[in-house]
Amino acid sequence: MSAETTAVAAAAGPALEMDGLSVSYGRTRVIDGLSLAVPRGSVFALLGRNGAGKSSLLRVLLGQRPPAKGRVRLLGEDPWTHRTALMARVGVVPEEPDAPPEMTPLALSAFCARLHARWDAPAVSERFRRFEVPPDRAFGRLSKGQKGAVMLALALGHAPELLLLDDPTLGLDVVARDAVFREVIGDLADRGTTAFVTTHDLQAIEGIADHVAILHDGHLALAGRLETLKAERGLSLEQIFAATAGSRAGDHRPTEVHA
Repeated sequence: MSAETTAVAAAAGPALEMDGLSVSYGRTRVIDGLSLAVPRGSVFALLGRNGAGKSSLLRVLLGQRPPAKGRVRLLGEDPWTHRTALMARVGVVPEEPDAPPEMTPLALSAFCARLHARWDAPAVSERFRRFEVPPDRAFGRLSKGQKGAVMLALALGHAPELLLLDDPTLGLDVVARDAVFREVIGDLADRGTTAFVTTHDLQAIEGIADHVAILHDGHLALAGRLETLKAERGLSLEQIFAATAGSRAGDHRPTEVHA
C-alpha cells in the first residue's frame, strides 16, 4: 500500500479485532484469551495445527456463535449482533465448498445477485473463465478445485471490504492453489480488500502474507509482521511454525512484533 493508503487504513482502525476472546464448547475451551488486530489492506495468515481452534474462531467471526468471553469486531461492528449488515461487506470462502449440487456457477451468481445490492456479475463470470470453471455445469459435477474457485469468485462478487478464507487451498493441486492466491492478491491490489486466511499451506502463504499469527492449543503463541519475524530469527515461516507450534504445552506466552 502507498503511504497515503496506509494512513487512511490506520485511521479507519483494524479490519478485524479480537480482545480477550475465548470460545468454548461445553466445558472445553478451544480459544482462550485471544487478542489480535488485523490491519486494513493486509493479507493476514492465521496458522495452527489441526485442533488449534482456527475453524471455531471463524464461526465466531462470522457471527454463527457468540464468544464465551471477550469481544470481536469486524469492520468495527459486533458480528453476533450485526451479522446481516456485516455480511454485505464481508466475503467468505469456506474450507469445504458448499452449494446446491444441481445449480450451475452462473445460476449461483444470479442467486447471489438477488442478495447483494452491489453485485458485479461480469467480474464473477470473468473469474469463472480465468479459473477454467464450466459456467453451465452443475456444481455437484465440478472438481474440488473448481468448486473452490466458484466459492472465491462468489465471495468477491460484491467487492467485500474483508475476505475470510478458511484453508482455501486444502486438497488443491499446485496450479489451482496458485490461482486462488493470485486472485486474492489481485483483488487486494485493485481495491485494498483485507484478507484473513487460515491455512496449513505455509509455503504458499509465505509468498503473499504480510502478517502472521500462530495458534497453539487455543492460545496465541506468536503474532507480527512476517518479514520482521523471519529477519529476527533468521528462519523461514515453516521453521518458525515448527518451533512455535511445537513448544511445550502450557507455555502460551505470545511473542509479539508490533506493526
